[in-house]
Amino acid sequence: MIMAKKIIVTGCNGQLGRAINKIYQDSTEYECVNTDVRELDITKVDAVDRFVSDVKPYAIINCAAHTNVNGCETDVDNAYRINAIGPRNLSIAATRYHAKLMHISTDYVFDGHASAPYTEFDAPDPKAVYGKTKLAGENFVKEFAREYYIIRTAWLYGDGKNFVKTMLGLSENHDKVTVVGDQFGSPTSADELAKAIAYLLPTDNFGLFHGTCEGITNWADFTREIYRLAGKSTVVETVTTEQYDKNVAGVVAPRPAYSVLENYMLKLTTDYMFADWEKAIAEYIKDLSF
Repeated sequence: MIMAKKIIVTGCNGQLGRAINKIYQDSTEYECVNTDVRELDITKVDAVDRFVSDVKPYAIINCAAHTNVNGCETDVDNAYRINAIGPRNLSIAATRYHAKLMHISTDYVFDGHASAPYTEFDAPDPKAVYGKTKLAGENFVKEFAREYYIIRTAWLYGDGKNFVKTMLGLSENHDKVTVVGDQFGSPTSADELAKAIAYLLPTDNFGLFHGTCEGITNWADFTREIYRLAGKSTVVETVTTEQYDKNVAGVVAPRPAYSVLENYMLKLTTDYMFADWEKAIAEYIKDLSF
């Protein structure tokens, strides 16, 4: 009997972790070994070493992250522990025990001042602590992992708390919502990202990739499309980031105004294509129960 290849999934309870489990749930070739912070604290190098040594995985998919962008501005040490030291520890263990490492990063590694989509060849210049810590994590992966994939994604939504569900929730008791219209990106389904991960993982096509759904929109127009698909009549009022931030309590992290990622390396080295963002959100809304 052929044993299934084990894949350690960190941050298994997040949107991407759940999507990855869904991808592999019927697989006879791969078996997910799910961990969240209670099963494995990735910030502890010895704990990571012991866990990986025991499991002896084919691969590690790191979905764990401190993703509270505003929270990272005041919780700096913890952000570096989770977003930088964690990937470092996983990289060291992956190399020691001959496992592939799949690490998930973010559009926040860029400053957001571009006027054309960022490729993997553009120089990062993060402005928010979140982006700085995620870039540090990328650099540790490059330094300590031998067989690795880094996938930068953006505007992710899936099974869990996300922008789409927040907007749908607001539509239940609001006739009008205000949403920023001067931040541009590519809304990306966790299911679409999980498919790309499953595509790359068996290959030796290692390195840095961008992984987002195709197409460009802004948060206000994205919300309008969500409401159209869901049959909601709530009006979307467009505001600027500056106007919106005035009404937000506490420290506000700088947000990239333009963080569209071009999946350039996927297109150069494979035939793989992400779905258009309109198609992906339509599938997501169709599967939600109202």
